[in-house]
Amino acid sequence: MNPVTYHRAASVAQALESSAAPGHRLLGGGTNLVDLMRKGIERPTGLIDVTQLSETIALAEDGSLLVGAAARNSAVAAHPLVRSRTPMLARAILAGASAQVRNMATIGGNLMQRTRCLYFQDEAGSRCNKRDPGSGCDAYGGFNRYHAVIGGSPACIAVHPSDMCVALAAFDARVRVAGASGTRAIALVDFHRLPGDRPDLETLLEPGEVIEAVEIPAFAGPSAYRKVRDRASYAFALVSVAAGLVIEEGRVADIRIAFGGIAPKPWRAFRAEAALRGAAVTQAAIDAAMAAEFADAAPLPGNAFKIDLAGRTLSALLAELSGSDR
Repeated sequence: MNPVTYHRAASVAQALESSAAPGHRLLGGGTNLVDLMRKGIERPTGLIDVTQLSETIALAEDGSLLVGAAARNSAVAAHPLVRSRTPMLARAILAGASAQVRNMATIGGNLMQRTRCLYFQDEAGSRCNKRDPGSGCDAYGGFNRYHAVIGGSPACIAVHPSDMCVALAAFDARVRVAGASGTRAIALVDFHRLPGDRPDLETLLEPGEVIEAVEIPAFAGPSAYRKVRDRASYAFALVSVAAGLVIEEGRVADIRIAFGGIAPKPWRAFRAEAALRGAAVTQAAIDAAMAAEFADAAPLPGNAFKIDLAGRTLSALLAELSGSDR
């Protein structure tokens, strides 16, 4: 096993300074990174513990909910501000992992977690462009039940595993990052990259940057999260849906939809939202919205069922939010 140094950063400035060294990685709860180190997929030479950075959960001046990157998932899911303002986020976090994992995992670490693709995890026996650029993608012609139906490429069809990020994408969340040149905010829907021909580049985070917080704007209507999986106990999503809905005079005044389990990043359904705004929440309207959203889908034999499953899950969730049985 490679020797690894360990340093605990007491401030963002210390984290930035320490992470500038080649081979150094930021460490939150370690629920993903340490596991990948054990498998030989990640081989850092140094770890910078950032769990002493901001754990703030509070309202910002503009009314957004501000969640520090070091906040534990369990603390976020249980916080009164989260439960009252963004219940969809609380539900997504609770659906994502066991209590033990939620007690360790941080918000920043959740944003940065890597795919659970079986071929990515199989360092010794499988080709994976995300792990070894240019080697190939065994998932493309292999067992792809859990893989992407939209947003992927011949180089990679791995899906992003986070439940929390699906909810954040639906809420127009922003990721606040700090670097040597100052701070910037990145829209959550842009933070994770699609694979194209470089699936090893997973986020817009630049080398030497540190996630400080997530900003979540307020949403006026009710919201909810629904996850479909092969087993009830903390499996990754086949399909998940986060949605918020505002109905005025029987028509959709505002709507937010994001899918998980279907794409290499949390998939904001902008086309479906546009199709549903101004419409009544009927099955015909939902079917038309799903057809628009998945017009560019490229399902494979093992995962084509996900498109229909996504539509049925969205239909059930919108029925819940609208109080309609259609």
